[in-house]
Order: sequence, then structure tokens, then C-alpha cells
Amino acid sequence: MRNFLLILVFPFLLLACSDRSSAPTESPADLLAGKTLAETNCAGCHGLQGRGAAPGIPHLAAQAEEYLLDSLRAYREGRRFHAALQDMTAHMSAAEIRNVAAYYASLAPVQDASRSGAGSMLSPYQQGEIAAQACAACHGADGNSVIPGTPGLAGQQPLYFVAAVRAYLTGKRDVSTMESTLRGLSKIEMENMALFYASQTPAKREPSAVGDAIAGEPLSAQCGGCHGAHGISHDAATPSLAGQDAQYLISATRAYRDHSRHHDVMLADSSDQEIENIAAFYAVQESRAAEDGRTTVQDLIDKCDRCHGSEIDNVAMVTPQISGQDQEYLARALRAYRDDRRESSMMHKMTLPYSDTMIEAISSIYASRPPK
Repeated sequence: MRNFLLILVFPFLLLACSDRSSAPTESPADLLAGKTLAETNCAGCHGLQGRGAAPGIPHLAAQAEEYLLDSLRAYREGRRFHAALQDMTAHMSAAEIRNVAAYYASLAPVQDASRSGAGSMLSPYQQGEIAAQACAACHGADGNSVIPGTPGLAGQQPLYFVAAVRAYLTGKRDVSTMESTLRGLSKIEMENMALFYASQTPAKREPSAVGDAIAGEPLSAQCGGCHGAHGISHDAATPSLAGQDAQYLISATRAYRDHSRHHDVMLADSSDQEIENIAAFYAVQESRAAEDGRTTVQDLIDKCDRCHGSEIDNVAMVTPQISGQDQEYLARALRAYRDDRRESSMMHKMTLPYSDTMIEAISSIYASRPPK
């Protein structure tokens, strides 16, 4: 999803907002002078018609003029960071910045018939269900495995699931059948599967034929600090143990203890009997789904449309045009806000819960919409 392009761009921060009232009243812009500036400084990356020259470069044509002005001023004043743009705007007068912004804003929107309607409205959960069909033979259609020794995936924490998949692919976990099944999955596909399984309800298991669940309960106290009370984790990167297959728990825990899997604090001094008792205890605990699975792409789009929708005319905000924008650029901008690498406290709070797969879905939908 994403190689960063080290090229001269106008990476105006899409989806950000600023106060229109701060913009002073200025004389009309000179579009011809703006075109001359664009041809000299901007066309190599954004084209004279405002189309990004490669994936990851934003389209500037028909972008909101006030937004382009605010972005360019931010680079010149050091409020936004991009070495080439800071250097370029440092040598531009206020009138030149106004002229080039007005020129690009005056152009017709970029039309890309190949992307029209290309965005999928399937949620990450739905896409994950499709991808998970390859795993159903062993783990069950909904992640509730019935084969002894095979872990249940239903309700499992999503970040842990992705980490486990990567461990199989890199050889940190040695199961050849898993490697062949998972080879070729992209990071987005892994996340989709993780969200699907996390949203499934774990089935209640019968007591294990091995181990003593009553004896295992006090022994589980040393596990509860990470895996939660009764094995229900509240950390997306830490697996839930409640309702897990006992044979799988036994083999996995022994592997950690014996260092064929690596985790420094995983029951290093426990006997086989103690491990079996702990596994028996966790196997009969009632678990629950880590995700509710109800967030749809439409939910996410509706939230974004409050500021970026076609009917928005908020006089207190300068909001960029994102329909028809370059998909890779939109995704990169959203990840930057989420990871707090671009300045906007509102956008950071909004995007913080978004996984990469949700960001891909949002950016794909907006890129496929016809520009206004």
C-alpha cells in the first residue's frame, strides 16, 4: 500500500481544517501569472493541468483556493514540513502564492474514468470473511475450530492475529501448512481477516480430558496480568485465552517454556502438569468477541462527509476537496494524521482507531467518486 515518493510535491494536508477568518482580504489573483509560476515550479509533479504525475502525488486542479493558500502559507511559515516545498515557498511573495493557488483552483477537476465507481463498499469485516474461507477447513467458517490441537480464531484480538500470521510467514513459528496457506497475503488482507475473526463469537467448549480446571484456576493468576481476568484480553496485541482449545494451549505454552517459541515471561518454570491444568481452566472459560464487527465503510464515509461532503459549506472551516483525489495520497495523509505525523488534533482523534485496512477503504471510496 505504500512506497513514499521522494519527489517535489504539494502534499497539502488533506482532511485538515483551519479558520477562514484568519485570511486577510486581498486583491484579485492574477491567473496568468499563476500559470507561469506553476509551469516553472509545480508542473513537474502536478502537471500544468493539476493532475498528479504519479501515485501518491495529489491532484491540485479544482482544489479549494483558500485551502491551497493556507497550505502554501503553512509551508512558508514552517507550520508544515516538506523540505522542497519549504524552500520553494520561502522564495515566493504573498502575491505569487495567491496567484498559483488561484490558478490551480480555477482548473477543471481531474477526471479518471478508470477509477469511477471502483471503490468497494464491502467493509473490512466482509472482505476478511471472504479471505478467511481459505482457513475454514481447519479453523471453521467462523473461526470456531473443532479439530483438537487447532486454535480457535473466533473473538481473537486482531493485532495479535496479524503478529501470529507474520510469525508463521517469517519462520518464527514452524508450521509448514500455515506458511503455504498464508503466503501471498498482503498486510491489508491480514488485517481484514483479523477483524473478521475478532468480530466472531467464540463457542463454549467442553471440559478438557487433560488437566484439572479447578487446580488450574489459582495457577492462572500469573497469566492474568497480561491476558486478562479469566483469559479475556483487553489489549489488541495480547491474545485471549478464554475458550481456547486445550491441546493447542498446552502445545503452545510448552513451546514457549522450551524456547521453540520466544517469549521471556511465558511460564518458564512450569511443569507439564501445571501447564495442562492452566489450559484446562482457560478452555472452559466463556469468551467474547474482541470487535463488534458493525462498523461499515458507509459509517466511515458518513463521518468524513460531515466536513468533506458535497453539501458542505461551513464558513468557519477550510476543507479540501477529496472526491476524485489520488487514492494513494489520501491513504498516506490519513495514516499521517492517525500516527500524529501531521498537525491536526481533530483529525488525529478521528483517525486514531482506524487500521490500515479501514484507511484503504475510505481512500478508495473517495478516489472513485467523481470530483465536484
